[in-house]
Amino acid sequence: MAARLPAIFKTTATRLSALYLLLFALCAAILVFYTTSLSVRMLTGQLQETISDEMPVLGRAYQRGGLPLLVRFVEQRSRQPGANLYLLADPQGRILAGNVEALQPGVLDIEGWTGSPFLYTRFDTAGEEIDEDRHRAVAYVMRLPNQMILLVGRDLGEAERLRTVMRQALMLALGFMGLGALIIWYVVGRRALKRIDQVSDAGRRIMAGDLSGRLPVSGTGDEFDRLSENLNAMLERIASLNEGLKQVSDNIAHDLKTPLTRMRNRAEAALAGNKGSAEYRKALETTIAEADQLIRTFNAILMISRLEAGYSAEQTAQIDLAAIIADVVELYEPLAEESGVQLTSAAPPRAPVTGNRELVGQALSNVIDNAIKYSQGEGRDAKVSVELSQGTGWRIDVADNGPGIPEADHNRATERFVRLEDSRSQPGSGLGLSLAKAIMGFHGGRLELTSRDPGICVSMVFPEDKAKK
Repeated sequence: MAARLPAIFKTTATRLSALYLLLFALCAAILVFYTTSLSVRMLTGQLQETISDEMPVLGRAYQRGGLPLLVRFVEQRSRQPGANLYLLADPQGRILAGNVEALQPGVLDIEGWTGSPFLYTRFDTAGEEIDEDRHRAVAYVMRLPNQMILLVGRDLGEAERLRTVMRQALMLALGFMGLGALIIWYVVGRRALKRIDQVSDAGRRIMAGDLSGRLPVSGTGDEFDRLSENLNAMLERIASLNEGLKQVSDNIAHDLKTPLTRMRNRAEAALAGNKGSAEYRKALETTIAEADQLIRTFNAILMISRLEAGYSAEQTAQIDLAAIIADVVELYEPLAEESGVQLTSAAPPRAPVTGNRELVGQALSNVIDNAIKYSQGEGRDAKVSVELSQGTGWRIDVADNGPGIPEADHNRATERFVRLEDSRSQPGSGLGLSLAKAIMGFHGGRLELTSRDPGICVSMVFPEDKAKK
């Protein structure tokens, strides 16, 4: 526990908490002093108002009966419970009457309100030491026509007690609030440090090469959870890309080794023996054809990788799927006739979506090429259609009545270089459906395979928000 405390103090959350606590304490202290000072000023103002009301009464008594009546009036009022301070002194400041025994020097020298609270001793506290906290007062000093001095004042003990009580109450509340803030700060800081330690441990495992590791998510939905979820999604993406890279490397090593070996053997056979120029030419043309096929395969691999990684620079715009279908079907009609396949299409006048015309055309060409390739023979056909599905977007269906693909192999059929047993007799590299799937992923859609009896239907489904209805 002791070892964790220095680490807690180094966290940003702890520093922010300490800063907020300091700011709160400063504001609370200012509030305490302002509130108490305002309360004392208000009470002092009330005392001065009481004294101001008293002075005219004493003045009228002096006018009616002179000094004797004023003395009796002062003596009478000074003996009442809760009386004000009354003092009658001669011109030299000697006290003649009233309930004040001693005054702070200089109080009687200036007429009017005393500039600041002064110390005094009452007759009922005679013999006690003057206590600043208990014997402070404000007063009004007036000189009578005969130069006698009259003082009427009020003790500030009530105001001082109010100040003390309010300060003690506010400081006690501040203390409890500060203690609560410290406890919360410690608990939150300790919890935050624990979460950070968990994230750090997971990060070290991931940096050590364990990409299957994930950052912990507590389920509270706080900032740490949101950060962990985003980083976990990033790790999922990185792991997927690494797995795809590994698969591509393995596929290239295994599936491209055979055509390269075949090209080398053909070139070696052409060089062996004494052959004519026609044979050399035929060997070179065959080699060039296989090299072109390899280049197309590499280009397809690169395009799939870019599309799946999201690095493609292809631009999107509003395109018409009906026009693309018409162009691709027209392009493949000669091949379909040559293969004995009846290729038909059905599309509305317009089917607008946001996408890339070349990529969509490439994906559709791959799917139609597969449909023709595996529908050869008498009575075989391939149908291309497009419709706007309810709740989704535009959907292009390419259906054939060939041998089809077992439902268990639908996912494998869209992987790179995968060629099922029924397709090994046909030329190809096994990248057609994989490229079509990557292109649909680039458009935010999906490639679906549905078994038919007989044959299979390959669907290119575009998302609803891409459809321009």
